[in-house]
Amino acid sequence: MVVSKTALFDEALQQQAVYFKALAHPARLQILQFLAKTQNCISGDISDELPLSRTTVNQHLKELKDAGLIKGHIEGVKMKYCLDGEKVKEMKTLLTSFLEEIQLPDDFTCQ
Repeated sequence: MVVSKTALFDEALQQQAVYFKALAHPARLQILQFLAKTQNCISGDISDELPLSRTTVNQHLKELKDAGLIKGHIEGVKMKYCLDGEKVKEMKTLLTSFLEEIQLPDDFTCQ
């Protein structure tokens, strides 16, 4: 049986990698900022807020949804999107922990 290489790492690192991947594109960052700013679930076309085609925005929304950072459900003929507050808090905790682990002293230099 073939095992995914990511399965060789602990669960915290795997989850951090999922979040880092979700944050690895400026469009996804802008979508998260937009949803956070509106503090609401958005019905309709988020692509009006981005300089990208609807198809491209939908691909980015899928990445964010797969990472668990946003929720989306159909309401009538439109899709309604909002942040998943619990997952965003979890991501913040995991990412803060990761960044604290790799923090270097101010006087660090590479020899």
